Amino acid sequence: MIKNQDNLQLIDIERLMKSDIAKNLKGKDFLKLLDFSTEEILHLIDLAQELKVSKKQGVPHKFLVGKNIALIFEKTSTRTRCAFEVAGYDLGMNVTYLDSQGSQIGKKESIADTAQVLAGMFDGIEYRGYGQEIVEELAHYSKVPVWNGLTDEFHPTQILADFLTIKEKFGKLKGLKLVYMGDSRFNMGNSLMVGCAKVGINFVACCPKKYFPNKDLIETCQKIAEQNGCTLEFTENVQEAATGANIIYTDVWVSMGEPFEVWQTRINELKPYKVTSAVMNMASDNAIFMHCLPAYHDKKTKIGKEICEKFDMDSIEVSDEVFTSDKSVVFEEAENRMHTIKAVMLATLVK
Repeated sequence: MIKNQDNLQLIDIERLMKSDIAKNLKGKDFLKLLDFSTEEILHLIDLAQELKVSKKQGVPHKFLVGKNIALIFEKTSTRTRCAFEVAGYDLGMNVTYLDSQGSQIGKKESIADTAQVLAGMFDGIEYRGYGQEIVEELAHYSKVPVWNGLTDEFHPTQILADFLTIKEKFGKLKGLKLVYMGDSRFNMGNSLMVGCAKVGINFVACCPKKYFPNKDLIETCQKIAEQNGCTLEFTENVQEAATGANIIYTDVWVSMGEPFEVWQTRINELKPYKVTSAVMNMASDNAIFMHCLPAYHDKKTKIGKEICEKFDMDSIEVSDEVFTSDKSVVFEEAENRMHTIKAVMLATLVK
């Protein structure tokens, strides 16, 4: 039983934190789910569940008092920043936020030099930005754990939150069917495919062929899926994909940093893959809708309003009817970012 500085009994995580799996995670970077075994991923989800219970019950869990972490954000975020900051404070840590103006990474100072400077001052470093090679290089030169808050290729903390949410809704992960609708070539499509293969969820990418994930990554994930008794499918047929699905998942059609002109092409090619009530009705009766957010489900954002009016639409990748329905778990999913990120930091930083 772990206790805080006031000698109060907290959640019983002894079973989790003293296991062989927990020992493997101490000091480890969290860069992509390909680096983790099925057992390690499930361990992090279990730990997040226990930390969430503690949070809900108002039980302090400042296991990392005195530690300091740096958050590097070359790309802004609401959920990722808030999740890391609140999780850090809940664990008793001091948090320093560095945005694109507050860090010289890659501009006046090399990534290698930045990693070594920060590792001398902090106990952990989070990076959210562009190429996966940046966070990988940070980790290579850092003597403290580095966590990936999002790169162009992978978004592993989001997937842990998604899987915690799915487990809460279905009581399991293995054997379920998850369908990702839309552009599957980037961080969310990649990470969901990897994550599903690791934990035994049947994964379907539903989009035009040009939007399928990278062939090499598909081949890698196919081998992992075979080991875990699940399947990976890639189809352009919405009804074929959605039929029998337990989870329908989508994301914005244009990624952060892409030019505005990209919208015309994406809307023309991805419009048939918009998640509507008709799509949800094809899925299982107990199917849920997921989205990593932000979502263009109405015209109440500056970009959403601009795009919808320009292309005569009332919403983009998901209808407001689905987004606000009882099947939607998007806000539970967003909250779970905090609990799962807390689990990652605790597992990698605890002595």
